[in-house]
Amino acid sequence: MHHAIEADGLVKTYGKGAKAVRALSGVGFTVPSGTVFGLLGPNGAGKSTTTKILTTLVTPDSGTAVAGLDVATEPGRVRHAIGYVPQKPCFDPTATGRENVTLQGHVYGMTRADIRARGDQLLERFGLADAAGRVTKTWSGGMQRKLDVALALMHRPRVLFLDEPTTGLDPEARAGMWAEISGVTAADGVTVLLTTHYLEEADRLVIIDRGRVVAEGTPEELKGGLHGDAVQVELADARQQEAARRAVGSVPGVGEITVDGARLHARVDDGAAPLPGLLAALETSGVPLASVTLARPSLDDVYLRHAGRSFHSADTKVAA
Repeated sequence: MHHAIEADGLVKTYGKGAKAVRALSGVGFTVPSGTVFGLLGPNGAGKSTTTKILTTLVTPDSGTAVAGLDVATEPGRVRHAIGYVPQKPCFDPTATGRENVTLQGHVYGMTRADIRARGDQLLERFGLADAAGRVTKTWSGGMQRKLDVALALMHRPRVLFLDEPTTGLDPEARAGMWAEISGVTAADGVTVLLTTHYLEEADRLVIIDRGRVVAEGTPEELKGGLHGDAVQVELADARQQEAARRAVGSVPGVGEITVDGARLHARVDDGAAPLPGLLAALETSGVPLASVTLARPSLDDVYLRHAGRSFHSADTKVAA
């Protein structure tokens, strides 16, 4: 199978000496052509740095990266072969939608006729044609994000990079954006690589934690590797975590116990059946609880299995 993107052994450190921060520590993966591939992980995991290397915006300390072409030896050609949508808006808010796509076409040296035809096609595809004559700062957030994607597709790239394209959108706008992204691969055969916090937003994905790839597979494969349901116990006193671990570990049918601060996570094989015994064991051990929840496998469970900490915890610590 032909690979549109190949990364191997990517290492990147920002700063020097005691203040140096290792953003990537040997990241590697391949992306088959015509697929939607996700880089998943909390803030600070290394997703954006990986994307910036593949889009020629950052040079790695070591390792190789190919986005159809070698990003180190042919950066100019790579930039003409890819589209890139960063987290922050890249359209001109003082221009109309049509003016934005026209300017983008001129930047890439397209002919006037091609600019008009391609612009009309993309504005129609993304449901922006009726608003094309309006100044874009008056558009909704979902419409503006669609315009960013349309601009990145104006020159017909082979690979499209999207840095958290649905962050900040309401559920309806997020669903609409995701439908458009899926349509891009189906209609044009474009390969899409996106950084995301959502497990379901990719055909295949890698999970990155602390600058390393810790898991790879389809969403179904990653969730399917988690047997049974997930139990999360919120402890009233985080100092009781070891006592809680011992108590829960003594209950039949409970396994894969992980403690992350005041949260204890475990897997149960038979739905809610082990819960009464689990609660009784905690009460007998004198461990006070704030809450107990039971759920099907989620992103947090997948991340916890492979990174050893919850997605929520990792994201919160970086944000803090």
